[in-house]
Amino acid sequence: MKLGFVSAILDQYSFEEMIDTANEMGFECVEVACWPVGKAERRYAGVSHINVDELDDNMTIYILGYCKKKNVEISSLAYYPNT
Repeated sequence: MKLGFVSAILDQYSFEEMIDTANEMGFECVEVACWPVGKAERRYAGVSHINVDELDDNMTIYILGYCKKKNVEISSLAYYPNT
């Protein structure tokens, strides 16, 4: 079993900073927040490390490449505001 966390807990971090932190802390995977970008009405509700509204093939290649370089897998996409 691989251990990871829901990225929404790092709400002030960019995607890269979040993946770097996961790597530095020894986590093998992350459930990446992809909640719509916007003002949060509840805690974590506006956190988005992958903006699916702007996701295209080039961004997908970049995201997967960055994760591979840092040895952190995306376990799932979190499209919900509750951690």
